[in-house]
Amino acid sequence: MESMVNGTDIFNGFFRGKRVLVTGHTGFKGSWLSIWLHELGAEVTGISLDPYSDKDNYVLSGIGKRIKADLRADIRDRDKIKALFKQCQPDLVFHLAAQPLVRLSYDIPAETYEANVMGTINVMEAIRATESVRVAVMITTDKCYENREQIWGYRENEPMGGYDPYSSSKGAAEIAISSWRRSFFNPKDHGTKHHVSIASVRAGNVIGGGDWAKDRIIPDCIRAIEKNETISIRSPKAIRPWQHVLEPLSGYLLLAERMWNNPTGYCEGWNFGPKAESIADVWKVASLLTKYYGAGEMRDDSDPGALHEANLLLLDINKAKFRLGWEPRMNLEECMRMVADWYKRYKEEDVYRLCVEQIKKFSDR
Repeated sequence: MESMVNGTDIFNGFFRGKRVLVTGHTGFKGSWLSIWLHELGAEVTGISLDPYSDKDNYVLSGIGKRIKADLRADIRDRDKIKALFKQCQPDLVFHLAAQPLVRLSYDIPAETYEANVMGTINVMEAIRATESVRVAVMITTDKCYENREQIWGYRENEPMGGYDPYSSSKGAAEIAISSWRRSFFNPKDHGTKHHVSIASVRAGNVIGGGDWAKDRIIPDCIRAIEKNETISIRSPKAIRPWQHVLEPLSGYLLLAERMWNNPTGYCEGWNFGPKAESIADVWKVASLLTKYYGAGEMRDDSDPGALHEANLLLLDINKAKFRLGWEPRMNLEECMRMVADWYKRYKEEDVYRLCVEQIKKFSDR
């Protein structure tokens, strides 16, 4: 399959030759982002912990062997992160490394805060110490907002918060990013005191091939299907804004391009969510997955005494639509077809080529 560099490049060749550092590149979103950037001709360096499992997209795609540098470090280690940034001298930074699971945050709340808050601060301090950096896109989550389970979407200027340790840690990370922007990367001082444009991006309920994390609906469904077990659905009525991983990643990449070309015009918070028709409950998403996969039986295992998780959380994406010209490209059914397709094919095919094929299909929409 031809490279995306010679095929569909929806970013007009912007990333070709750019030195791009991705934290958390062994994770689900980070691996997809690294593949996309590599295909766009970027010189990609990844800094991360080891992958979660040997079935992760990072492992099966072999992206670590294709990028310029595949480095291991814990973002809680400030000195090491700063040293690696100085070594790599990136032009752009995408910060994805985090403890990403709500339910796990109840088990390891302190570690969750250390990774999500202090890890983010450590990355920003490394950016401060690295002269080459011009753009930094800090990835948080839709759960950073103080969730009142309202029926309209949260806008970027609404209060940060969070009920559980994960969500509140991401709200705290957003506050830290805002503080560092005003204190050290202030747009008013760009070009005199600093040369960095920094933004935060929020998306949630991102799904796609190669995710094997615990307590996420798609990996849980696939694990059960592959074991010929009934799929246990613990929160069937919880409503979420579901989106394929390539949707928000396309927004992050577009935002980075805009920030590079206009450093003071876009350094703020941004929401990236799906089309309105892709807002659905967990039961419907699991049903669509089994439909397009062609296997799987489901069981409602609702537990009134389960750990608290939000039942409704929506994002308003009008700012990204009007100011960036970004829009989601797929509806829920199209998204679920692509997700099921990856999991049906990953055992028998070259996973890197499978990912590039899906990126190209997405880009061609």
